[in-house]
Amino acid sequence: MSTTIKNQEQILAKLGITTLNPMQEQAILTIPAYPNTILLSPTGTGKTLAFLLPVIDLLKPQIKEVQLLIIVPSRELAIQIEQVIRDMGTGFKANAVYGGRPISKDKIELAHTPTILIGTPGRVLDHLDRESFSIDDLKTIVLDEFDKSLEIGFEREMSDIMSILVNVKKRILTSATQNIRIPDFARVKNPKVIDYTATGVKELAIKKVSSPDKDKLKTLVELLHHIGNQPGIIFCNFKDTINFVSEYLSTHDIEHGLFYGGMEQQERERALIKFRNGTHQIIIATDLAARGLDIPELKYIIHYQLPLKAEEFTHRNGRTARMNASGTAYVLQWNKETVPEFITTEDVLVPDAIKSSLQTEWATVFISGGRKDKISKGDIAGLFFKQGGLNKNELGVIELKQDCAFVAVPKKKLYDVIEKTNNTRLKKKKVRIYKL
Repeated sequence: MSTTIKNQEQILAKLGITTLNPMQEQAILTIPAYPNTILLSPTGTGKTLAFLLPVIDLLKPQIKEVQLLIIVPSRELAIQIEQVIRDMGTGFKANAVYGGRPISKDKIELAHTPTILIGTPGRVLDHLDRESFSIDDLKTIVLDEFDKSLEIGFEREMSDIMSILVNVKKRILTSATQNIRIPDFARVKNPKVIDYTATGVKELAIKKVSSPDKDKLKTLVELLHHIGNQPGIIFCNFKDTINFVSEYLSTHDIEHGLFYGGMEQQERERALIKFRNGTHQIIIATDLAARGLDIPELKYIIHYQLPLKAEEFTHRNGRTARMNASGTAYVLQWNKETVPEFITTEDVLVPDAIKSSLQTEWATVFISGGRKDKISKGDIAGLFFKQGGLNKNELGVIELKQDCAFVAVPKKKLYDVIEKTNNTRLKKKKVRIYKL
């Protein structure tokens, strides 16, 4: 159970990755050699894999208690890391705990103690107070996107967690930005810093789009048609603004998803699923979507509302032009709007008066069975090929969860596929299949 070169190659093959980037290679060498490491790299550069590969190599199969704790600022990031670990196929059990779901679900999963626990600060502290698991063998802690956890008000919880975990020998802190404050409670002395914040945004273009109207809605739609049918995020500052923009896009037949803190957890997860599989090419979101989410490479982001802080501007822009890819950040600006000093644009873009199609080709179906029912992605693919009548080019992304699954299918064949597959058996379970 070691991530030696051979096993690393096996893990990367399972993840569909051919080579590591320089930041990941440096992290693999540095993290085992130092008790305290700070890993700084832009959003989307692969920090999760960069710390997982070396810390998993430190885990001992013979120990049946929690050995590694990963603290994250959001539920989505907890779920994402849990899935990455499962996809790595290391043999170590990993579970995510987070607010917004019944604690009874956590108890069921923690009854068979995981080696790796991922969680949001409040829920992890709750379990530590309840003594839900032993901390005697917990030697490594990762504070992933820790500055974000501090920013959204988790400082007390994180401080309490660190004061309880007295046996921790190795600490890894990650962030997407430089010049971050390292809190005293982290007990990070003489850390080794891996800093790749200067990379990853070289191909980013920032363009101003001028709007004659204060609400900027007409200009927004013109800009979306100018960009065409490509994946992107429209950033707003407030939930009410998101709903306002959403209603306008709906009246113009522009499909989209929503993502903000006030949504139910299940709604947020499903919005991301539809975005990843192409059912939606556009998400309207708050800064909650600016980092720490498992979403595809974006060709653009739009600042519909201007960010309030320079850090927010940086993180939003970090959603596009990741690594060596190019991307564009559009600053949508009313003619009389005051722009913060930290926003600089290259040029003014006047959207073309074209009416390109913004309709997507995919739809998402829900399947009422998942991993706990011994169902695999291969089982699902077989059902949709044999009974659903799809060919290989017509089966989109399959996302398999513990108790359900989601599949992208061609929109034009959606109801035909549902009619042919609903109320059939996958393994031994009769499943319901319907449009999400």
